[in-house]
Amino acid sequence: MLQTPDTVSTLRDVLARCHTLAVVGLSPQWNRPSHFAAKYMQAHGFRIIPVNPLVAKEGGEILGEKAYASVTEAAAALHLQSVKIDMVDCFRKSEDIPPIADEAIAIGAKCLWLQLGVFNEPAGLKAEAAGLQVIQNRCVKIEHARLFGGLGWMGVNTKVISAKRLQQLPY
Repeated sequence: MLQTPDTVSTLRDVLARCHTLAVVGLSPQWNRPSHFAAKYMQAHGFRIIPVNPLVAKEGGEILGEKAYASVTEAAAALHLQSVKIDMVDCFRKSEDIPPIADEAIAIGAKCLWLQLGVFNEPAGLKAEAAGLQVIQNRCVKIEHARLFGGLGWMGVNTKVISAKRLQQLPY
């Protein structure tokens, strides 16, 4: 069983210490959860490093950052800029996690974060044994908003209270 409890203090500590996030499975499509979460984190001062082999193969970017084919490739390129990846945030299926965890260990990341619905106990134990904080089945965006003031008392902080439905979508 993983030793790292997903307590408020642990989550707050991880989010306060980790400022450069390699987002594995980051989609270039604006309506995908990975894109939405990464854009939120970027807007709140975090450096987002996209890890998406399909986009990287074409030499593309996501959210204004160069995409990489793997965490290892991203870490090597960023090392030349004296930037270190603090967190490996995974938007992949649970069975895809072991090699990603191995890469997170190899690059010396501080945290392996598995998004909502993603669990892999063996990979988590291995990462934890190597000194990484492991968070499973949590959304980095939701936890940041919850712990650092992005959500209000009623669940969201839109600062708009209305019973009227929008006649037209705002975008």
